[in-house]
Amino acid sequence: MTKKELYQRLKTAFQEVLTEAGIGDEAVTVACRALTPEEAIGTTRRQDFPIITGKDVMIEAQFRGGYGQAFTEAPTHFTGSLSEILAFDILENANNRGIFIATVNAVMGALGHCMGTVHCRTEGPEYCAKEMQAYLREHYPEAKRIGLVGYQPALLEMLVSSGYRVRVLDLNPETIGQIRYGVLVEDGEGMKTEIIEDSDLILATGSTLCNGTIVDYMDQPVPVLFFGITIAGSAQWLGVKRVCFAERLSMGC
Repeated sequence: MTKKELYQRLKTAFQEVLTEAGIGDEAVTVACRALTPEEAIGTTRRQDFPIITGKDVMIEAQFRGGYGQAFTEAPTHFTGSLSEILAFDILENANNRGIFIATVNAVMGALGHCMGTVHCRTEGPEYCAKEMQAYLREHYPEAKRIGLVGYQPALLEMLVSSGYRVRVLDLNPETIGQIRYGVLVEDGEGMKTEIIEDSDLILATGSTLCNGTIVDYMDQPVPVLFFGITIAGSAQWLGVKRVCFAERLSMGC
């Protein structure tokens, strides 16, 4: 699948949802300011989450009193109707893409089509990592080599301490080449093919949806699990597996 096909699929699916619900002209407010780390993730015991170090910006859409969030590197502000957002160019315009994806999450959550559209806060990421450990043990007991796409410190530390052989990919030049929790962070562009071939399972951040690199991790010969809020409303349209423990944790994860 190309990026063009990816984003066209999202727009077509969203159009169908809006048409079925009859809400194309209903107003949605998208507040695209950069949330402070405390607003976005609370007070966490570790300080190396990308949202804290400044690499990622979280934007938030509000619809019918509910919220949908997404990580993006191109935040902007918009207030208008869902039909206006549906008409956005989300292939070439990264600002529009962030608004669109956050709005999808807000609408899909409000309509009951998905859960976990707001980021974990405070101890949420730590509990999420523990739940992920149990999930992997139960559903993928044969997986020994895991590729982590996107630097997520709570998950990385859990994987390392659980005895997995882990390789980590990231696109942040300030993180690439660093040793984190005993693991070298590798170039997400140059090393992706090798790491996919060298893994029994891939854990990928749903933020790959915003920059389009998600297409590199679809239809792979190994299982790929997506985590995080950005892909919450779109996973079912793309036929990918998203893992979220929000309902169990009751923490907005």
